[in-house]
Amino acid sequence: MRNLFLGAVLLALCAASVAAAEQAFGPVTQLPLPRFVSVKAEANVRRGPSTAHRIDWVFQRRHLPGEVTAEFGHWRRVRDHEGAGGWVHYALLSGTRYVSVMGPPATLYRQPNATSDVVARAETGAIARLGECLPDWCRIRAEGMRGWVRKDRLWGVGARELRD
Repeated sequence: MRNLFLGAVLLALCAASVAAAEQAFGPVTQLPLPRFVSVKAEANVRRGPSTAHRIDWVFQRRHLPGEVTAEFGHWRRVRDHEGAGGWVHYALLSGTRYVSVMGPPATLYRQPNATSDVVARAETGAIARLGECLPDWCRIRAEGMRGWVRKDRLWGVGARELRD
């Protein structure tokens, strides 16, 4: 009986270890990796985590969503919706969440369902402030308009992410 109990405990510990290993955390901030952020202002994207590294390109759009995939000191490795990225100084990033509309223009609905009244349409590439998210829908706000959009039309929010 005792061996059966110890076996169950070991199995539970292994399952917990696997679950913990699936969620990585940044060594600097202890925040989850990967995680979504936004660009505060124009930001140089460097080949490595210091000003000594070459600037490969520049994030030029304010509030552009990005995904932090690594941390090193004051630097964060960030990628955009196309997968392009590099190292950005943390002071140029914000935890305020924005999303980008992907694919053809997206319909904003008054309620989180496709039979609700249409509020507006968001053009491809439009950037909007992210609000509440349900399993399949997120509420966004841009240029004075608010509405619900299918989550699969947005980049900058996780597929299983829920927000109040």
